[in-house]
Amino acid sequence: MSAPDDPQVPVDEFDWIAKGLRPLAADAPEAFGLTDDAAAIPSRPGFDLIVTKDAIVAGVHFLEGDPPAMVARKLLRVNLSDLAAKGATPDGYFLAVAWPAGFGWPERRAFAAGLAADQAEFGLRLFGGDTVATPGPLTASVTMLGWTPAGRMVRRSGARPGDHLLVTGTIGDGWLGLAAARGADLGLDPGQAAWLADRYRLPRPRGVLAEALRAQASAAADVSDGLIADAANIARASDVGLAIDLARLPLSDAAFAWCARRPDVVQSRLALATGGDDYEVVCTAQPGAAARLMAAATALGLPLTDIGEVVPSGGVKVRCGPRVLDVTRTGYRHGASPH
Repeated sequence: MSAPDDPQVPVDEFDWIAKGLRPLAADAPEAFGLTDDAAAIPSRPGFDLIVTKDAIVAGVHFLEGDPPAMVARKLLRVNLSDLAAKGATPDGYFLAVAWPAGFGWPERRAFAAGLAADQAEFGLRLFGGDTVATPGPLTASVTMLGWTPAGRMVRRSGARPGDHLLVTGTIGDGWLGLAAARGADLGLDPGQAAWLADRYRLPRPRGVLAEALRAQASAAADVSDGLIADAANIARASDVGLAIDLARLPLSDAAFAWCARRPDVVQSRLALATGGDDYEVVCTAQPGAAARLMAAATALGLPLTDIGEVVPSGGVKVRCGPRVLDVTRTGYRHGASPH
């Protein structure tokens, strides 16, 4: 019997697991058909199991009213972005969802359909998890598992003076996309605004670069809280400084057009570099390795841009061409007072 379509019909959690989630675990014998309290993940000789966890909350990481399928896909992708920055190949995940009132069968089916779509795209399997009700906003969390050859995870702490600082893709689209998704007038044509909103709602994890990162990068992090903030995390973990030139910041056509309409283009670039929600990879590499990494990215069709260098000390210094910038806010900070 199919699940009821009436959104007013209460959802039995056992039915939801059986009808909504069990099909997502069909390719994971480790999950025992979601009939047990745990999964059993066998070890892989010669590999390390890489584990990461991110949560998303309505009104904080996505908009109230965003399509449930899109929310599910964003949930997987923000976790996949962490694995990508570690040079890990994704395998599967554990899911926890707190459903608010009003999320009946139609919404949950759509959420499961979003999970299924990205499981197929990224080669994922569902291993288990939990599902509960909440009086608060929709909240969902994933514990994502991936693998690297033993000892080859790319950490934040390997950057050394003389390394180049590089970033994938384009920066600032997620931050602008949030404004576009909220209906703000960015002075762009409707097609550009819609493209930016999609970039916010549906990140593009850069797992395609994982093997090259393992081979060439000295350190890496995913860009979720803002390029400068996440690059600073590398500097802090590696006990080095960074010099970043925003004149080299890679921008999409939409972001470039937005900057061109602002009274201070330099401050606009700084806003893009501190906005967050890009889910790109920022990394460091020695000069020869940086050249090989950029060649590998080019062969994969992925933009990779040299935006600065690692220096011995002095924190993170930001300039735009010859103009040195005073950076008081490096990115989004959970729990911080609004700016």
